Amino acid sequence: MATAEAAYAVERAVGHDDNAILQQDIANYGKDGAGEANETMKALVWQTKQKVEIVEVPKPKIMEDRDVILKVTGSTVCGSDLHLLHGAVMQMHKGDILGHEFCGIVEQVGPAIKDKVQVGKRYVASFQIACGDCFFCKQRLSSQCEVTNANTQVKSMYGGRTAGIFGYSHLTGGFAGGQAEYVRVPLADVNLLEIPDDVPDEQALYLSDVLPTAYNAVKDTAVYPNDNVAIFGAGPIGQMAGVFAVEEGAAKIIYVDTEPRLTIIKDKWPQKYMDKLELVDYKKLSFGATKKETVVTKLKELTGGRGPDVALECAAGEYAKGWMHWLEMTMGAETDTSEIVNEMVEGVRNYGRAGITGVYVGYTNHFNIGSLMQRGIRLIGNGQAPVHKYWDELLAKIRKGELDATQMISHRVRLEDLDKVYYKFDHKEDGMQKVFVETKFSLPRASGTPELTKY
Repeated sequence: MATAEAAYAVERAVGHDDNAILQQDIANYGKDGAGEANETMKALVWQTKQKVEIVEVPKPKIMEDRDVILKVTGSTVCGSDLHLLHGAVMQMHKGDILGHEFCGIVEQVGPAIKDKVQVGKRYVASFQIACGDCFFCKQRLSSQCEVTNANTQVKSMYGGRTAGIFGYSHLTGGFAGGQAEYVRVPLADVNLLEIPDDVPDEQALYLSDVLPTAYNAVKDTAVYPNDNVAIFGAGPIGQMAGVFAVEEGAAKIIYVDTEPRLTIIKDKWPQKYMDKLELVDYKKLSFGATKKETVVTKLKELTGGRGPDVALECAAGEYAKGWMHWLEMTMGAETDTSEIVNEMVEGVRNYGRAGITGVYVGYTNHFNIGSLMQRGIRLIGNGQAPVHKYWDELLAKIRKGELDATQMISHRVRLEDLDKVYYKFDHKEDGMQKVFVETKFSLPRASGTPELTKY
């Protein structure tokens, strides 16, 4: 098949455009994209803003020749899932199955898969869906695949398409996610990575998103030996970005967040790097005689007056701290606050680098473009991390014992309890950092990982 014909076939098979025919495809997914009427599964679905629920839905089936049906053995909740819960991402539909990070065992394969993916073997899925053949996929920049997300609004908003994403709104293609017992994986020969027998699911699962995303934040922004690095957001991605940055030779890692996450970071931080760790609680900055200490002044103080060489944004743009941004976001005058970005731009040294990995959906106000220009700051949108680019390298680190993804895991929970877990995660309850979600297909718990908590 010619390249253009192949692209058309893939786009029709896995992408959803805004025209009437493809919108009907989305609406009918639970009908023509599922198993027989008596075949159902448990899944977490979005119902409305601030409401998700575990329900019985039709089991997916093979729809295209390169599809695979995966029995999910592990999934998780990501901070970016909370953007969906909050209604911060547009084009969510009632009943959408959530979850962009998952691994599992292959139950069925499409006729074109042949031996590339085999029934009964274990695989982790890339959270983005790539075609493997377009300009960006050939450069292993899978998050920018030109084929798998035919949504026209995302193209008009951003000036170009990004790849389809599992379980992350119709803005990213409308694909059913993996917080479920089964999931359909399109173009599975491109988007599944086989899990070796010596790697447990509790390690492999996070190759789906959080590990490549944290690694990409460090690599794409560029952390060099002896750099001072400020990390805004001490969640799982920020946690692992700090570990990766110090392994690149960073001299100091400064986390900017508040409790309980700062204590979690301190407790989990590798002992051999403890002398490189600094914690800044932005809610507890002191008041001086004439002015309030700020995140920016604190960063300067901790780095000899100049500021960090690098700042990494691992938080997101929906959390307004000041009343002005809160009001403007409430009124729809902006979608994302610029407060953290401004702290990064103003906080780093002249000609410093600031990378944005946290999710920003649309537009922001009050951005300090003058500081960016006058001080020569490099502002870098890290994008959705190109997972395929880093898969082999990160898997090799896990197998050699150089990378331990389980240091993020605070809880093991059941799929049946996942709606309750969303709310606890959102409210930062129970010291929840990263969860491993088990299903009825999950393998025995890996040694050294948390016991099951039932809610």
